Amino acid sequence: MAPASAMELEAPPPVAAVAGKEIKSPELLSSLHRKKLGAHFMESDERRRFSSGTTTIRTPLAGGYNEPPPPSSAAFGTTPVNLRGRPISDLSRTGGWLAAFFIFGNEMAERMAYFGLSVNMVIFMFKVMHRPFTSSANAVNNFLGISQASSVLGGFLADAYLGRYWTIAIFTTLYLLGLIALTVTATVPALVPSQDGCDTLALLLGGCAQAKPWQMAYLHTALYVTAFGAAGIRPCVSSFGADQFDERSPDYKRRLDRFFNLFYLAVTVGAIAAFTAVVYIQMHRGWAAAFGTLALAMGISNALFFVGTPLYRHRLPGGSPLTRVAQVLVAAFRKRNAAFDSGEFVGLYEVAGAKSAIKGSSKIEHTDDFRWLDKAALQLDGDEVNDPWRLCTVTQVEEVKILLRLMPVPACTVMLSVVLTEFLTLSVQQAYTLNTHVASLHLPVACMPVFPCLAIFLILALYYQTFAPLARRVTGHPHGASQLQRVGLGLVFSVLSVAWAGAFERYRRGYAERHGYLGLFLTPMPDLSAYWLLIQYCLIGVAEVFCLVALLEFLYQEAPDAMRSVGSAYAAVAGGLGCFVASAINTAVDAATRDDEKGRPSWLAQNINVGRFDYLYWLLAVLSTINLLVFVYVARRYKYRVRIDAAPATVVNKQ
Repeated sequence: MAPASAMELEAPPPVAAVAGKEIKSPELLSSLHRKKLGAHFMESDERRRFSSGTTTIRTPLAGGYNEPPPPSSAAFGTTPVNLRGRPISDLSRTGGWLAAFFIFGNEMAERMAYFGLSVNMVIFMFKVMHRPFTSSANAVNNFLGISQASSVLGGFLADAYLGRYWTIAIFTTLYLLGLIALTVTATVPALVPSQDGCDTLALLLGGCAQAKPWQMAYLHTALYVTAFGAAGIRPCVSSFGADQFDERSPDYKRRLDRFFNLFYLAVTVGAIAAFTAVVYIQMHRGWAAAFGTLALAMGISNALFFVGTPLYRHRLPGGSPLTRVAQVLVAAFRKRNAAFDSGEFVGLYEVAGAKSAIKGSSKIEHTDDFRWLDKAALQLDGDEVNDPWRLCTVTQVEEVKILLRLMPVPACTVMLSVVLTEFLTLSVQQAYTLNTHVASLHLPVACMPVFPCLAIFLILALYYQTFAPLARRVTGHPHGASQLQRVGLGLVFSVLSVAWAGAFERYRRGYAERHGYLGLFLTPMPDLSAYWLLIQYCLIGVAEVFCLVALLEFLYQEAPDAMRSVGSAYAAVAGGLGCFVASAINTAVDAATRDDEKGRPSWLAQNINVGRFDYLYWLLAVLSTINLLVFVYVARRYKYRVRIDAAPATVVNKQ
């Protein structure tokens, strides 16, 4: 197999050498319906107007090579640069695990703040701002949803203009400002309603002083500044960390696999700190100290991130990905009536040389999916090659195809996010009715979500010593299972977790009914342990490990080079949609099951002992099962991306 650098050795001959030669090949045109359109790439130097000096480049079919050699940096078109955009002369002084660990620190603090707010803000709004529990839960769900769904904004800015480093730097500062504003909320008495005479009974009956509109406006402003800060960071941190490893290294995939496992381990450590240390501080030092701890952790992580600046490798932003997508759609629409077998057909347009026309991106192998998009790259006689709104390169078209092919995979993880969101709020209500003592140990209810984090930590720590070797014997895959197989396995555990949650809730509610606790929904039942909840927590923790870690790795590797932040944002957007879907399901279920005239309580009644959380869990189990079946169908049809620069090219001239 010829090395990838042969592409440069076999560059098109000078214009003079081919002047006057026939442009169209009747042999190629007659076999158009039998061969891939990738056999008809047209070369042109930097979008110069089409002239008589033209060649056709023939590329191997996708999947034709099992183990392509590592491409050269020139072939990749993604050579790492320094902060000023200049090539790095000595890569050994930058990147690698040392640079990645500075990035791990930033992510650990960001996740600590994120989960610290998610678990405490419901209680803060209920107990301090005197909002109804359902309203508080929905407000936090919306916060979580916006912080994830708007991640596409951070991914867009990183890929288009700022680069991942500057996007992280700007939004992590915004994040810190939001946390400081929340600390001020809990510190200044004027920013919260009066707490005089507000005991537990008054809270439940709605007798406490209500927050003024401007107080809620300040709180929501601080909360959503924090949310947008998280949105800008989330799609960039994992991609920026993965950028620190050399794509040309023979063990690149192994390092990348371990990086994403360690990255999620850092996420888990931050979550564990939020569910233990931050909860402890809140209980013993108050809300101001708890929020202040989150702001302090974020400030320290920001400092560490900037200290690591000399070590980082960067990728040049490739320009607006949304503009490139729009250009493909517009160009394809303009040529919707053009035919590939018309007399004016020249070929599919691509620039000359090993690099693509998109800064920071390699060329992408042509595929036969979404053939209608190929019209954007269809070059007709007389087409202007410097007008991307009429003629796009094959690589640009393939970028759009990849984004479309990727979309169903993260979409199938939305239900996992729904289950996670419901557990974060509903299982806390369950825990309030249960005994949280083990011998002399008393665990606060707000600390219960730490158990899935501990399960995640344990599995990630033992992944390469336990699961990977066992799975390798069954699948033969070097990492134990492919990325999509791991996502599917995570979805299976998600179904099991919510099914168990429904079964246990049915038992818990029946126990409360039999022992006279129906009206005492904030009184722990001494003979029923809260640690039965650990089963559903551990199952959902296993689901997270397999599904979300593999999803991040999958999106980074499969996304176009110049759209990796946008690709990573797909996972965050799916998580955000899960939060919104959870809120929508709760609202719909509450409206459909409540009948005040007949005295029938909602499934989600504030008194959990007369509600039917078990029915809701089983509804989620059915929806999760349907979602799993859809994912299996999507995964079986998905074809992993093949890099054109990893394969040799043969230049064919019409004689």
